Amino acid sequence: MPEDTKANPSTPPTPEKPAEPAAGTPAAPAKPAAAAPAKPAATAPAQAAKPATPAKPAGPVPEPWTGPLPEGLKSRFGSAIKEASTYLGQNYLLVERAYAVEVLQILRDEERFDYCVDLTAVHYPKKELQFEIIWILYSFSRNQRMRVKTQLQEGEAAPSVVALWPAANWLERECYDMFGIAFEGHPDLRRILLPDGWKGFPLRKDYSILQQDKEWVQANLGIESGQ
Repeated sequence: MPEDTKANPSTPPTPEKPAEPAAGTPAAPAKPAAAAPAKPAATAPAQAAKPATPAKPAGPVPEPWTGPLPEGLKSRFGSAIKEASTYLGQNYLLVERAYAVEVLQILRDEERFDYCVDLTAVHYPKKELQFEIIWILYSFSRNQRMRVKTQLQEGEAAPSVVALWPAANWLERECYDMFGIAFEGHPDLRRILLPDGWKGFPLRKDYSILQQDKEWVQANLGIESGQ
């Protein structure tokens, strides 16, 4: 057998090419690529409805104080007893300044309010009567407290009660020191907490919490004010 016709088992067969389509025959359409799945649109988290602000509860209000004590004083002093009320269980009288000492003496001598617990003031700078003086009294025999108030204009003196309760001496001096309220009839009215030359009255509403008497600090301490 001739050598060119002898099969060579070590040579791999040549792969046949795919038959080309005949001229005029349309090509098969290309397979479209698979479309990527659409991502769901992001949705904002639903916001819970804001609860309505609850109505502010009504605060306590003074109620009329009735009984033998306030009614007896009203019958004796008439309109000079401007108010007799109770607030959160605390009884109080609002008395005209001119009658305050007389009412207080009756409370001490006849109603046995023999202890003056405290004496203080409140400043209302926008009111015509800017200051209230408040005496807090206690009766040992009654085991009862009450307050007596009177109102003052700027520059008006309050009546001193040192003759009724000697312990009111230092209380009135403190009130003078912090509010600038003079007490008519006080035996030795001068500052008790601050130096004599200090300017201003720290418990008045128009006295800034950062305010200091810078001149006094410089003159007496030799330093600049820390405020």
